[in-house]
Amino acid sequence: MSLKDKLLLDLKDAMKNKDNVRKNTIQLVRSGVLQIEKDNKIELDDEGILDVISKELKKRRDSMPDFIKSGRQDLIDNLNDEIKILLEYLPKQLTEDEIKNLVDEALKQTGASSIKDMGKVMANLAPKVKGRADNKVVSGFIKQMLK
Repeated sequence: MSLKDKLLLDLKDAMKNKDNVRKNTIQLVRSGVLQIEKDNKIELDDEGILDVISKELKKRRDSMPDFIKSGRQDLIDNLNDEIKILLEYLPKQLTEDEIKNLVDEALKQTGASSIKDMGKVMANLAPKVKGRADNKVVSGFIKQMLK
C-alpha cells in the first residue's frame, strides 16, 4: 500500500472516529501533496510524500518555541499531538548516538577538518538522514565535532 493510500484510509478512519486533530493533520499533508502535484504536473511517490510530511513536521517544531513563550498550553498540546501523528508516517527517527556515529563516519569519509568543510559533510549525510533526522540537529553535531 502506498503512503498516499494509507493517508486516505487514515483520513477516513479519523473522520469516522471524529478525531479532529488527526483529520486536520492528515488533510494538511494531503493538500500539500496535491499542491505539489498540481504545480509540477507530476505524481508524487512515497519519497516525495515523505518530504511533504517532513516539511510539515519542521514547521510545527519551529513554531513550538513561540507557543511556549506565549504560554498557550492548549496550542502546545495540539502541536504535540500533530507532531506525534506526523511521526507515525516517517521512518523511525535516528537517536542522538546514531546521528553522532553517522556524522563521525561522514567526517572520516570527506576528510573534513574545519567548519569550512561543513557543506561537504552535509552533502554526504543528507541522503542517509533524509526523513529520519532534523537537519538542524545534524548540522549542530557537525559543528560540535569540527570545533
